[in-house]
Amino acid sequence: MLKSIFRNSEEPITSTNIKTYEKENLVEKTTEQDYESLPSQSFLVNAGAGTLAGIAEHCVMFPVDSIKTRLQMITDGTTASTKSIYSLKGLWKGVGSMFMGAGPAHAVYYGSYEYFKHKMNIDEGKSHVKEATAGAIATVLSEAVLNPFDVIKQRMQVQSSKGMVNCGLNILRKEGIGAFYVSYPTTLLMNIPFNSIHFIIYEYYRKKLNPTGKYDPKSHIIAGAMAGGIASIITNPLDVSKTLLQLRGTSADSAIVNANGLWQASKIIYRRNGLIGFTKGMVPRMLYNMPSTAISWTAYEFCKYFLNKKKQSNANEIKIYN
Repeated sequence: MLKSIFRNSEEPITSTNIKTYEKENLVEKTTEQDYESLPSQSFLVNAGAGTLAGIAEHCVMFPVDSIKTRLQMITDGTTASTKSIYSLKGLWKGVGSMFMGAGPAHAVYYGSYEYFKHKMNIDEGKSHVKEATAGAIATVLSEAVLNPFDVIKQRMQVQSSKGMVNCGLNILRKEGIGAFYVSYPTTLLMNIPFNSIHFIIYEYYRKKLNPTGKYDPKSHIIAGAMAGGIASIITNPLDVSKTLLQLRGTSADSAIVNANGLWQASKIIYRRNGLIGFTKGMVPRMLYNMPSTAISWTAYEFCKYFLNKKKQSNANEIKIYN
């Protein structure tokens, strides 16, 4: 800007000078533009941001997830409690599986959410039904990617294993490929309402806390934590059933081993522990989801802001030099 002013004071005003001045002004204005108004329709931008957000979310909060899984597990007295699992180091067992699965799954999750949100014309966050629908579609697609990694993760959290690949091969050899997806319908029944509630609450509070639409990490942290906490409490009973189905291969109880769906899993939980059984792991699940969704949304919004800003800057440079 200063360069333009000094140059214009020394040189006579011509149509070329005016054009150059206007172009420099255009660059300055676009860099000050609210990041929410920047084009976010690029699947690659949203998928890239989602990948980093997913890895950050699952890996940082992984020990809390391990505690939740062990609280929800129905034991039959035959499961060995080895030091390698029930130790501080053991709280990180299975993190490699989440690291491998969370990246691509969250890339699909955030990328498809933003894509369908744009297709449904809900960029302003005014339609909760459409936001929930976009969230549900994103969940179906992303869970299909994540579910096998989640099964391996939970097996490693509760039993000794030589590694992620070894654990996966053992499941495949003993239980077949169906074991990786036996909990998929239950996972969807849990995560579709979870993510629908999650997206509605997040979008609502993000708009309330940050009506200007400027990049504001504080609003993403608060809105993300509230969304994760409320959604995790509401859907906890389904998570208990999902854990039983994913861990059935570790049990010597024939009823658990032969459980094939949500209804059978729910009956076993109710018969063994009553209604209180469906609240198992609720506190650590809430303590996991509140910070993890806050981390996830903050990382996602930052990456989206950064990548969009860079993309917009490159586009402006091309415009100017053309």
